[in-house]
Amino acid sequence: MAQVVLDLPEELTSALCGPGGDLSRTLFEKLAIEAYRENKLSTSQLRRLLGFETKYELDGFLKDNQVWLEYGEEDMARDRAVHHKLGI
Repeated sequence: MAQVVLDLPEELTSALCGPGGDLSRTLFEKLAIEAYRENKLSTSQLRRLLGFETKYELDGFLKDNQVWLEYGEEDMARDRAVHHKLGI
């Protein structure tokens, strides 16, 4: 496990996570989100890293942080095929 220590002025700390916020958790989440955006982490890796039990918790977290899931034409075609197979 790696540990990073930062010395930040109090006004910067408040600006980054709000009054009474957990700066360590906020920065950890932002780092994890950025790694996910850069495709360095999969969705399941991100979920485990952030400690979410379900995919739905992660989806809500990503939505709250304006991170949208990749969903392209191939994904849609695959979903349509599954729906058709299931008679939906």
